[in-house]
Amino acid sequence: MAGAYVIGILVMLISLYVQWRLKSKFEEYSQVGLSNGMSGKEIAETMLRESGIYDVRVLSVEGRLTDHYNPQDKTVNLSPDVYHGRSVSAAAVASHECGHAVQHATAYKWLQFRSQMVPFLSIASSYMQWIILGGIILLNTTPIPLMVGVALFAATTLFSFITLPVEYDASNRALAWIKNNRIVNEREYIMSADALKWAARTYLVAAIGSLATLLYYVSLLMGRRD
Repeated sequence: MAGAYVIGILVMLISLYVQWRLKSKFEEYSQVGLSNGMSGKEIAETMLRESGIYDVRVLSVEGRLTDHYNPQDKTVNLSPDVYHGRSVSAAAVASHECGHAVQHATAYKWLQFRSQMVPFLSIASSYMQWIILGGIILLNTTPIPLMVGVALFAATTLFSFITLPVEYDASNRALAWIKNNRIVNEREYIMSADALKWAARTYLVAAIGSLATLLYYVSLLMGRRD
């Protein structure tokens, strides 16, 4: 059990480092103007149009690093710095989010699988922590509540790992498109790839952290049996 604590702390420290690197990279590349002068909004609309997608809107949303694609209402949501920005960071983020729109339009299987899990996990996440807490308290009486909690947490861990191919594939689509369509020059392409690499690592660390937590809960169950 002590080993689980050590792993948990290690994952947390790595997560903080990756988050810091991600923010610093995007801040650095947001200061590098794009040679073609296009804004994130213009890049997103161009990528969608050239991918044959005409039913997806590009919107501006509040916050920093709040960029996301919503498959339910078919919107690419870009933070103000990306939506209005004409930087390498804006190009990387805008094209990445459009990569998700392309996945949706082409029925990318991992995105479909993840989307199917969302309704269940949205409900489960509201009760999961309480079930796990109750399960730990009642562990010496009955293992059933904790077993239920662990099963729910296992589903969230699976979701984290399913997210990995979705995010990496969206980045690959984005980088291929901005390169093939000369949205960026060679120097800007290297920066874009670096920024998206660090963004993908946040999902990787989150998945590993979720797995480490799951194994800790499993160890509690196994410890009771012993």
